[in-house]
Amino acid sequence: MSTVSGGRDELVMAWGRGWARSRGVPALVHVPGGFRVDVDRPGHRVRYVLHTWDRPYLRELGFRVTTPGAWIKVDGSRDALREALPPHWRMFESNYLMSAPLTTGAARVPSPYRMEAGTAEAGVLTATVRDRAGEVAASGRIALAGGFGVVDQVETVPEHRRRGLGAAVIRTLGDRAARRGVRYGVLAATDEGRALYRALGWTVDAELAAAFLPEP
Repeated sequence: MSTVSGGRDELVMAWGRGWARSRGVPALVHVPGGFRVDVDRPGHRVRYVLHTWDRPYLRELGFRVTTPGAWIKVDGSRDALREALPPHWRMFESNYLMSAPLTTGAARVPSPYRMEAGTAEAGVLTATVRDRAGEVAASGRIALAGGFGVVDQVETVPEHRRRGLGAAVIRTLGDRAARRGVRYGVLAATDEGRALYRALGWTVDAELAAAFLPEP
């Protein structure tokens, strides 16, 4: 059950606004049941994300959208999406919409690492862990969007994994957003990543199934 007051549609829309801000792409365009965002990048030209849909609507959308590099994500299972879409759409791995209350509190990193909190730019806050040589070991960002903090692009360099750096980045981002009055965090985790977020107190609210049209 979600820790956030409001429905899953609110979480999906908040995540979409924050994702667009974090990635520096145009603002969301509202469509029935969700939104469209024009990403316009190789392999990812346009993205439709739906929190509310039925099978006839999704099938019609699947035939109407023909742009190579188009994506459709829905609040629902992979099987349900596969059954609803025309067969020429290719399935992709699901993400998991997660949420958590954000609280203040400093995160420590083990020596010889150090945490850097970057300056806020266009409503996006960053956190970066550097090693002894000053190279990036882990990083992430949180976009402030309509009262939510949307965590995005949390990554740890392979040789620095299993040292708590990713968790420290997530806590630092939450602290930075909470100090600006943001109460709740939202993110879309991979199957691998959701175990880390669950261990940090995040709740799975929905499966986000995905499909795409390949681009040559």
